[in-house]
Amino acid sequence: MEWRKLLCSDRIRPIYKHEGSKDLRSEFEKDYHRIIGSASFRRLQDKTQVFPLDQSDFVRTRLTHSLEVSSFCKSLGQNIARKIISEIGDESFEVGYQQDICDILQCAGLLHDIGNPPFGHFGETVIREWFKDNLSKLEFNLEESGNVKRKTVRDVLNPQMQNDFYNFEGNTQALRVVTKLHYLVDEHGMNLTKALLATIIKYPVSSLNVDKKSKDICCHKMGYYFADREIFRDIEYSCGLNGRRHPLTYILEAADDIAYRTADIEDSYKKRRISFDVLLRELENRCYDDGSDTEYRALIDTLKYRYEKGIEHKVSDPGEYAVQNWIIAVQGKLIYFATESFAKNYEAIMDGSFGQELLEGTEGKHIVDTLGDIAVKYAFNSEPILKIEVSANQILTYLLDRLVPAAIYYDTDKKARPIDSRMISFISDNYKKIYHIYSEGRTEDEKLYLRLLLVTDYVCGMTDSYAKRLYQELNGLT
Repeated sequence: MEWRKLLCSDRIRPIYKHEGSKDLRSEFEKDYHRIIGSASFRRLQDKTQVFPLDQSDFVRTRLTHSLEVSSFCKSLGQNIARKIISEIGDESFEVGYQQDICDILQCAGLLHDIGNPPFGHFGETVIREWFKDNLSKLEFNLEESGNVKRKTVRDVLNPQMQNDFYNFEGNTQALRVVTKLHYLVDEHGMNLTKALLATIIKYPVSSLNVDKKSKDICCHKMGYYFADREIFRDIEYSCGLNGRRHPLTYILEAADDIAYRTADIEDSYKKRRISFDVLLRELENRCYDDGSDTEYRALIDTLKYRYEKGIEHKVSDPGEYAVQNWIIAVQGKLIYFATESFAKNYEAIMDGSFGQELLEGTEGKHIVDTLGDIAVKYAFNSEPILKIEVSANQILTYLLDRLVPAAIYYDTDKKARPIDSRMISFISDNYKKIYHIYSEGRTEDEKLYLRLLLVTDYVCGMTDSYAKRLYQELNGLT
């Protein structure tokens, strides 16, 4: 892969500069302003990070998480670009690329969760399971050679279309949001640069090629829908990826890991899901017996030191003081590990043979895994979270139960039931406009598939509060 092509500033819909234009921003800087001015980005303020529908002003939402990831992305980009220039000595990497990389990564951090449905990762699970349970039960009358045949929806769809729903992912939806659904000027969404679009595609495979057991992390989830295959191929060709991940995607992934692993611990402490003593005990219990985890042990010592400083400063909660300051130290250490790993594996990353996370094989992996285990034990499996997830399952299942049957015969000759017409009327006119644009001239099976996507587009665009409110209103609970 070549940096000249990897940093492709072209857009799906070309923009022609006016002669004498005084806009001195780079194309990647323009991307940043398109993103932060979008409604899709603003909706992240009411989407779950860990604690759904939380009223506290200090607990993170998807919006604050995305801002943190963006910040870490930029820091990693600066560090790694300097290493490429000063240590690795890749002559094809021009000095000006450093700023481009930072701008692209900063934007990618803002976008990486923009396709997530309400109620966090649990929302993704509910959507996947709903389609696995129902695609073979729903029926559709398909006309073939002048005859009408009654088939299940699953049998009408081709294997990739089916698997798109069985493997539904917020990451995949993000590409769809920014390239189509954000209808501002036309059907090209935000019309962002191809380098940025390539960076947010974490898994450059279709739903047919997902292999969760593969040693290559790039195959663990799908990266694009059947409906967006042409856009994916355009991005891949323009950036010269040849079926591999964009190098900046590894940096985005590391920034995301650093942000949410550390934030989950801090939020859990502030929500009183874990105490300082319990956190310290859990960390110490995960030290290696052979003492090879020197950096990990040093971080534990830092946590103890911060606690003592809190007592010395006579703060009201020395544990909170220690955890907040310690988290910053952990983040700095993880940024260091990710930077060194990118430099160490630079050749493999650039030739497309690197198939793991940046923190894999470093002490940083032990740190993030430990923090993740602790968060699962004390936050994700806590009773309040489990109760809200049960509620989320009820809400999303109810909405899909009514929206999908309504969409099956939308835009067909069959007269819709009154209830189905009403359900379809709730879907944004912009989403329906995108459906009509991209369904024009398509076969009946692909139109049906696009109508199902119309439903997931609508549901994924919901905030937590909107999904809950709509469910309550439709059930006469308000």
